[in-house]
Order: sequence, then C-alpha cells, then structure tokens
Amino acid sequence: MFVKQLSVFMENREGRLEKAAEILKEQNINILALSMADTTEYGMLRMVVSNPEEAKTALKENGFSAMLTDVLAVRLEDQVGELHSLTLVLCAKGLNIEYMYSLVSGERKAIIVKTSDAEKAAAAIRESGLRLYGNEELCR
Repeated sequence: MFVKQLSVFMENREGRLEKAAEILKEQNINILALSMADTTEYGMLRMVVSNPEEAKTALKENGFSAMLTDVLAVRLEDQVGELHSLTLVLCAKGLNIEYMYSLVSGERKAIIVKTSDAEKAAAAIRESGLRLYGNEELCR
C-alpha cells in the first residue's frame, strides 16, 4: 500500500545533483519519479526509485544525507478531473496534503502524495474506488 520515497538533503551547489544521479546510475537504480525543491543554500530531492534501500545506502556511503519515507502512489487516469477526485477524497477526511508530484514510467501513471496521516489517507483512497500502487508493483 505504501511506496518508499528516497529523500536526499543536499547543498544547493553545482554538481551535487549530477553526483547523486551518477551514484544511482552506477548502482543500476532507475529513477521513476522525482521532485526537487530548493532554497538559497540547500535542496530537498525526493525520488521514487527501483531499489530504495540500496539507493539510500549508496548515497549515504558517498556523503549524502538520505532517508526513506512512506508515501502513497495513487493511480490516476489521464483525464480531466482525476486530480480533483483525489483531493476531494482527502479533503473530505480532513487530511492535509503536504506535497505531491507526478510519476509516469512506462504504463505506470500515478501521483505521489504525502499527507498528514498516511494510514487514514490510504483507507479513504481505497474506499473511494481509487487505487494505490504497492512498492513491488511500482518498482518492477
């Protein structure tokens, strides 16, 4: 029901993102989705990758601050109103959406969502008829 998201805290300077991407490439880890947010000095790179545990270990061994977080990968169709359907379900349960970003990889399409209460959000999503990807299904 949950997907492991790799979060990497990094200095906002030339070459840091390239180095992180190189490390993942060397470990044969595929990046399925990513989001990058930055401030003047630091950035937060959030990714869904094919092997989150191995990615975390490899990045940490190379001096990056990396952690895994449980997020939801909600399957959405490519049609008008799908995002509204999801936000309506979450808002009806009083859940705050902390952040979200899209995932499109091959035939897989999803919105990665972090909410104020992941368990409650997952239950509400399932009850609504929307579907969630699991980590194994998404990463194979």
